[in-house]
Amino acid sequence: MTSPHHVNRRLAIKEMGKAGLAIVVFGAAACTDSSGSEPTSTGRTSVATTTPLSPAIATSDSTTITSPVPGVAFNRVDLGFVSAYILYRAGEAALVDTGVAGSADAIEESLIEVGLDWGSVGHVILTHKHPDHVGSIDDVLERASGTAVYAGAPDISEITAVVDPRPVGDGDSVFDLGIIETPGHTPGHISVHDSAAGVLVVGDALNGADGGVVGPDPGFSENMAVANDSLRKLAGLSYEVALFGHGEPVLAGASTAVAALAADLG
Repeated sequence: MTSPHHVNRRLAIKEMGKAGLAIVVFGAAACTDSSGSEPTSTGRTSVATTTPLSPAIATSDSTTITSPVPGVAFNRVDLGFVSAYILYRAGEAALVDTGVAGSADAIEESLIEVGLDWGSVGHVILTHKHPDHVGSIDDVLERASGTAVYAGAPDISEITAVVDPRPVGDGDSVFDLGIIETPGHTPGHISVHDSAAGVLVVGDALNGADGGVVGPDPGFSENMAVANDSLRKLAGLSYEVALFGHGEPVLAGASTAVAALAADLG
C-alpha cells in the first residue's frame, strides 16, 4: 500500500454502505469495528523480520507464494486497506475472509491468476465478524455455490449470510488447515494455521507494518487483555509466513518476530 492514498476511515466506512461501491482503498493499515471509530494512536512497536521482503512481492496487488511443501501455495487478494487469502492445493482452495462489499470480482481475478475458479473454492473461513472481512460473503457464496462457511462461534450471530457459518475453534481442521481461537479483537476471532506449509493467516489478531509485525489495534479490539493473550498464543506456534488482514505479509521469520513481540508484553 502506498502513502498517497490516505483516506479518512470514518468516511470510507460510511461509504461502504452505499450501493454501487466496490472497493475502498486506504493508505494505512487498520481494523474496522462496528462503530467505525478511529483510534488516534496505537502505541505499538514494529518488530522487523530477519529476512527483508522482496520489493517485487511487497508491492504486488496479488502475491503468489509457493511453500516448501509441493502443491501448497497461497494468493493474496489485495483490496487496498484489507486483504483476503486463497490457500490452495491440488486444484482445490479455501478462501480466508471475503473483504468489503463488492470484492468478489477481485477474488475471482486472484483465483484465475493461479489457475482456479469458483468451482475450486470448497471452503470459506471467516476470521471474524467485521464488515471489511465478511462484506462480500453473499456474493462469494452466490458464485461458489455449495461452499461451506466457517467462523468462530461467538461471532456467528453477528454475521449475516445466505448460509449460516459452521462454528469452529481450537482443535478443528478445515481443508487440513488448523483453526486457532484468537479472541480479543472480537470474541469469536479465529486464525488459520497451515502447519505443513508454515503459513499463518491471522485476520486482525496481528497486523503488518514496516515489513514486520505489530499487535492487535487497541482502537478496534473489543478486549485488549484477551487480544494480547491471543498474541502470546500465536507466538507459541511454528510458521515462516504470516498473512494479515491489514498490512503486507511477512514472508520469512514470522514466528520469531511474533515471539519477540510477545516477549515485549511481559
